[in-house]
Amino acid sequence: MVVKCNSFGLFGIDSFCVEVEADVSRSVPSFDIVGLPDASVKESKDRVRSALSNCGLEFPPARIIINLAPADRRKEGPVYDLPILVALLQATGQINADLSECAFVGELSLSGDVRRVNGMLSMAIKASQSGIKKLFVPFDNALEAAVVKDIEIYPVKSVFELVDHLKGRGYIEKIHYDFDADDNVDSVLDFSQVKGQYEAKRALEIAAAGGHNVLLIGPPGSGKSMLAKRMGTILPKMTFDEMIETTKIHSVAGLVPENKGLITNRPFRSPHHSVSAVGLTGGGTVPRPGEISLCHNGVLFLDELPEFNRSSLEALRQPVEDSQVTISRAMGRLTYPCSFTLIAAMNPCPCGFYNHPVRECTCSEDAVRRYLSRISGPLLDRIDIHVEVPAVDYDDLTSKAMEESSESIRERVNKARAIQTERYRETSINCNANLDASMFSQVCVVDDRANMLLKNAFDRMGLTARAYDRILKVARTIADLDGSEIIKSNHITEAIQFRSLDRKYWGR
Repeated sequence: MVVKCNSFGLFGIDSFCVEVEADVSRSVPSFDIVGLPDASVKESKDRVRSALSNCGLEFPPARIIINLAPADRRKEGPVYDLPILVALLQATGQINADLSECAFVGELSLSGDVRRVNGMLSMAIKASQSGIKKLFVPFDNALEAAVVKDIEIYPVKSVFELVDHLKGRGYIEKIHYDFDADDNVDSVLDFSQVKGQYEAKRALEIAAAGGHNVLLIGPPGSGKSMLAKRMGTILPKMTFDEMIETTKIHSVAGLVPENKGLITNRPFRSPHHSVSAVGLTGGGTVPRPGEISLCHNGVLFLDELPEFNRSSLEALRQPVEDSQVTISRAMGRLTYPCSFTLIAAMNPCPCGFYNHPVRECTCSEDAVRRYLSRISGPLLDRIDIHVEVPAVDYDDLTSKAMEESSESIRERVNKARAIQTERYRETSINCNANLDASMFSQVCVVDDRANMLLKNAFDRMGLTARAYDRILKVARTIADLDGSEIIKSNHITEAIQFRSLDRKYWGR
């Protein structure tokens, strides 16, 4: 007798339907799983056998074949434990339920407890799209799955509980997601805690308003990390679609916090400089999202930028430009989204005190040159704003004056973003940083004086075409913060100022 049960698989951050077929026949006892399973799926038979035995249910002494269809797609992970067990119980007559509109996902312990799995949000979305009415999931994944509407989510703690429910002897309460109760509390970090550094704060405000990348250069202890960690507090709050996108990636990586269904605050990732190119961009034998995808819709902070491996930094160039990373392996080709704000920080030299007004630099000119040369020109070109973060003055540090809060800065950022949303409503662009060059003539209208300033800067500074585009995009954002439809000379001047440090330090 062949019995069918619905489940789901993962490919990248997307899910696909899997039909679990169980055939139990009288023959020499055996248990085989077919349908391109990986090692963890093949091990399901041992977990299922022990769970049935320890729950007082019958494991049939028969020839058992489990087929995971479609057979040409690789199946990974322990998510099929629960549907295999349900299919076996139905095939042996231990339960008799209509499973046509139900789907099951979950890992089993040997004692019959149901454990959480990765990628639950993607699977719940696919279940809803496929017409599944009831989805049985591990209790610890229930909030994550309940984010999806138009589907009933049943949180399962153990095999006992599920069997009683399917037999009608008990009832598992459906779970509903309370969006109003979901905390969206921002971090205790705030820009009001940063003394001085007004130019750096202004640069980060512009970056937040237009989605631009920033390079902070300054001596140790000047507040570069402090500023970067507060970047998320001035970015616009996440939309629901952004929350879903971000949570899908974190779900696949198994990083959704317990007792939380959605990632509601923008992610902040700060990988150590020893991270590999694969750890940064994603990959592996079974490709998994890297740091740049885990900070999708958030902030990627690279502290001590020159200390990163050269291959890791160069691997950033394409994702920074395209807001997505494609990983090709023998098993297939995966594309992960990675739209993030890059905040990079570095010292001007190995000792950190090159050009310091008080402290003497102990590095030779060759050492400084070698240190700075670790950052390639093409990568610098992809960073819109370069800003110097000098040592904090004693007067600023001890001042009792209240610094501007993140909330007041965010208000200005939100107004600028609202202008951009209206401007790009008919396109796929969401901020000035993603502006396509083909739209410059329409969007970046420059007055005559500003145009002359830009021409002189291009000729005198030897700008590349990419650097020219970046200056124009930053100027467009500054004009939006100023409420101006036309880019004026003061907007161009400020934008050029934020592209001058590569000439000071790199001589470019």
